[in-house]
Amino acid sequence: MSFLAARLSLIKPSPTIAVTQKAADLKAQGRDVIGLGAGEPDFDTPDNIKAAAKAAIDRGETKYTAVAGTLALRKAISAKFQRENGLSYTPDQITVGCGGKQVLYNALVATLNPGDEVIIPAPYWVTYPDITLLAEGKPVIVACSEKAGFKLTAAQLEAAITPKTKWLIINSPSNPSGAAYSRSELKALTDVLLRHPHVWVLSDDIYEHMIYDGFAFASPAAVEPKLLERTLTVNGLAKAYAMTGWRVGYAGGPKLLIDAINKIQSQSTTHTSSISQAAGVEALSGTQDFIPKNAAVFQGRRDLVVKMMNEAQGITCTVPEGAFYVYPSCAGTIGKTTAEGKKINSDTDFVTYLLEAEGVAVVQGEAFGLSPYFRISYATSEAALTEACRRIQRFCASLTS
Repeated sequence: MSFLAARLSLIKPSPTIAVTQKAADLKAQGRDVIGLGAGEPDFDTPDNIKAAAKAAIDRGETKYTAVAGTLALRKAISAKFQRENGLSYTPDQITVGCGGKQVLYNALVATLNPGDEVIIPAPYWVTYPDITLLAEGKPVIVACSEKAGFKLTAAQLEAAITPKTKWLIINSPSNPSGAAYSRSELKALTDVLLRHPHVWVLSDDIYEHMIYDGFAFASPAAVEPKLLERTLTVNGLAKAYAMTGWRVGYAGGPKLLIDAINKIQSQSTTHTSSISQAAGVEALSGTQDFIPKNAAVFQGRRDLVVKMMNEAQGITCTVPEGAFYVYPSCAGTIGKTTAEGKKINSDTDFVTYLLEAEGVAVVQGEAFGLSPYFRISYATSEAALTEACRRIQRFCASLTS
């Protein structure tokens, strides 16, 4: 009998974290490696947010907080939802966790029974299917083509729903594709959901402030208010506020669900750091001026990477609406051979040989449920991105038929 739980066999370590760690290991060995695997802004946390954390320490705010988060932070989140999203959540309809990932985990563990189905559009963030499996649910993966902008259509949603469906997960803008749903695209999906009252919506809005070319962000419960009572709107401070290490995620939803999430959290982490929560109040309530400035920088980087990827032999790359990723196709390299005589049979081969030959770390599309693609995070300097793209171009040019 194995000492370890059988459920561990259902999941694998995060591929994105694995790529980042591999790049770090190679750098430690003296290799010249450019890591484009991490979904982490390279900007520093703004000074006013850091100052708020220091002030909280000086005030002695270093004790346990309420499981759901401090009232001050939940009030700030409530105000943010109303101000930016047109969503009305009272503080007791809000929960704060150790990052958006924990909020998602708590929600699925609190609601899924064995065999319950969760519709997950692909390409997807690597964590969605694995959390579903840990919660004894069944991921129902729906492939969303590049032609459809890597987005779920109303017809696909209708076809995927069964009596066992409990959740639809929507991530807009998306990790890994950067695709974002317009208000009309979301309305087409919410119209379907209105016909299926047993299906709940988990809207992961973590990249809402990383949108480009005048794109207007919308959240499902705001598009269709009739879904408010069966929607969990998830967000966090990691991306827009460059606070990945602070571990502050949050969600608004029906009190029944929020209470269940808090019950799970009360027996795991209890709450996120009191200092991080104090910083979170300032993040949401203080100046927001840096957000559009950072987004403008990201847009410039996006344009650079898309252009250079489309100049690489065998690579094509669509222009995403948001986030800080591009999801190029490497279909034109499949079947070709590297200078070392290795044949590329998959996107996993492509990223493996690229790292070996040129020291550029990206993540294979297989990890996100849609091949043959790879994900580039452009949350790094323009100089590093330019050099990485040149290396990718060189690698592609070296391939032979």
